[in-house]
Amino acid sequence: MSKDISQVLYSAEELAQRVEALGKEISEYYKKEHINSLLVVSVLRGSVIFFSDLIRHIDDLDLEFDFITISSYGSSAETCGKADILNDVAEKVAGRHVLIVEDIIDTGITMAAVVERFLAKGVKSLKLCTLLDKPVRRKVQNLKIDFCGFEVPDQFIVGYGLDYAGRYRQLPYIGVLEPSVYKK
Repeated sequence: MSKDISQVLYSAEELAQRVEALGKEISEYYKKEHINSLLVVSVLRGSVIFFSDLIRHIDDLDLEFDFITISSYGSSAETCGKADILNDVAEKVAGRHVLIVEDIIDTGITMAAVVERFLAKGVKSLKLCTLLDKPVRRKVQNLKIDFCGFEVPDQFIVGYGLDYAGRYRQLPYIGVLEPSVYKK
C-alpha cells in the first residue's frame, strides 16, 4: 500500500468481482430490452481502467466504444464547478443506444454536462454507469445513475484510475488519500 493512502476501501479482488457483476447486469438489461448494438463511452481519464475491465464482461452485444475527455478538477482536490469538454467522441451518436462509463459521480456537474451534450445530439437511449457514487456531495439532484458499483463516503479517494493531480491512477485498489497530501 502506498504511504499516502490511509485506508483501502476496495481491494483489487473486490473491484474485479463487482466489475464482473456490473458487466453481467448491463448485459442482462440490454438483452431484456432487445437491444443488440451499444456504443459505450468512457469519460477520460479516470474511467479508463474501469472501462477496460467492464467492457470485457458485457456479453452478447455488438459493442463499439469511444472516449470523451472532460476537465472539472484540474490539479485541485475540489471541482471548479464547471465541466469543460476537451475532446468529444468521434463516433456519430444520433439514433444510437449509448452507455456512458464514469469512474466517480460526486457533485454530478460533469455528468450532467455529458448527459446534456449526448441528449442534444439525439441519442436513441442513454444510460449511465459509474464505478463509484458519492451522493453526499451531489449538487445535480435529478441525475439518474443506471448502473453503480459502490456508494462511497465523503473522503478523497484514489486508485484504479482515480487520481489526485495526475498521481495514484495506477493503484490496483481504491484507497483514501491522506489529507496531508492534498491540503498542503
